[in-house]
Amino acid sequence: MPLPTVKVAAMHAAPVYMDRDATLQKALSLIAEAANKGAQLIVFPESFIPGFPIWAALWAPIYNHEWFKKMTANSILIDGPEMSALSAAAARHGVFVSMGFSEATPVSVGCMWNSNVIIGDDGALLVHHRKLMPTFYEKLVWASGDGAGLQVADTRLGKIGALICGENTNPLARYALMAQGEQIHITSWPAIWPTKKPVSGENYDNVSANRIRAGAHSFEAKAYSILCGGYLDQRMRDMLVAHDPDVAAILEATPKAATQFVTPTGSPIGDVLQAEEGIAYAEFDLNACIEPKQFHDVVGYYNRFDVFDLSVIRKRLKPVTWRNSPLIETEHQEAEPEILP
Repeated sequence: MPLPTVKVAAMHAAPVYMDRDATLQKALSLIAEAANKGAQLIVFPESFIPGFPIWAALWAPIYNHEWFKKMTANSILIDGPEMSALSAAAARHGVFVSMGFSEATPVSVGCMWNSNVIIGDDGALLVHHRKLMPTFYEKLVWASGDGAGLQVADTRLGKIGALICGENTNPLARYALMAQGEQIHITSWPAIWPTKKPVSGENYDNVSANRIRAGAHSFEAKAYSILCGGYLDQRMRDMLVAHDPDVAAILEATPKAATQFVTPTGSPIGDVLQAEEGIAYAEFDLNACIEPKQFHDVVGYYNRFDVFDLSVIRKRLKPVTWRNSPLIETEHQEAEPEILP
């Protein structure tokens, strides 16, 4: 039986920065627009809701308290109303949605994760992944994730997996998805990722780095890759510059993310967006994943499982494990009072 051809859409879009509710409404509008144009899988950038914490790169932590408060106030719960609205939109339009968001937790007002979900065309939550390790200055904002989300969704469109930003540099995380037969690999990225002031040398070339990582994964997995990068709009820029005018030069000197697509042989396909906000589209014929497997199938015959052994712990980390014992409580309650002589 032939594999499907899938129309995918990647949002090269800016959030309404640090505004959860307005960003959600923008996301719902973009989902509707892409669905009306025939997209079956719709992908959003890293931490689209409520935006990527660029401020953590620009100023020392002692100057970021107010920004951190904004981030916590606008992060969302995995079972909150924002996620319900996204699920309802996916079901209403009959599409699959991958959304990057800053995840809050009900047990701590100051803990957040850099998370991503894959939502099914029926609104079901298929994959909930927390970034394993926040990268560089992201550690000042987000907690480390866990292996519970290293899952590939087996859907009518094919087998879909996702990693967030720098996780695509981790060969073991990537292999964990490859080993589940991944055919469409989603990678999500921020609009910019500042690392240096203009006077101190050349900034990290995130565009080239992202393209290399996605191409390598596609070539190794024999899968299509989606590079979905965020967009730095005027509102976001103005908010950052208003905090400190000196960062304008840093923002200008930092390479802007590019949104693009890669075939199972590592070649570009479909639209490319960088300088302008918009929706990029591509069509993936999953039958193209088959022939390259003849050459080297790293999760099939082109490996040495007697030499290499990868073990992945899929356990959701929790702050506490309660070990209540109903039996002990019952015995205590029913015990007769001791009668003293």
